[in-house]
Amino acid sequence: MVLSLCDLRLHKDGRWPWLVLVPRHPGLEEVFDLSPDDQMRLWQEVNRVAKALKQASGALKINVAAIGNIVRQLHVHVIARQEGDANWPGPVWGFGAAEPWNEAARSRFLTRLTGELQ
Repeated sequence: MVLSLCDLRLHKDGRWPWLVLVPRHPGLEEVFDLSPDDQMRLWQEVNRVAKALKQASGALKINVAAIGNIVRQLHVHVIARQEGDANWPGPVWGFGAAEPWNEAARSRFLTRLTGELQ
């Protein structure tokens, strides 16, 4: 999905509804590398996506992070968490092996998310 500043991607790990926003400006590594206007747009998009993700997933908590230690290109993770999920309340990074989405579940989730983003 294309937003005004970012491409919105669904993470391949189906254990959590996990979205990634990637600004379409190559070579950026940090939020402060964006212009002040684009910084504001980024956080507006993060907030819009986080709210839609919470509604679409029924999440208890939304985690937002721009860590980038492995993939340097600026990107922001927005992850839906539930009590009792695969690593609740611990972090999603470095826990177990990724489990791919079931195609039917992926399709249903994307339909709900798209509806919330309208």
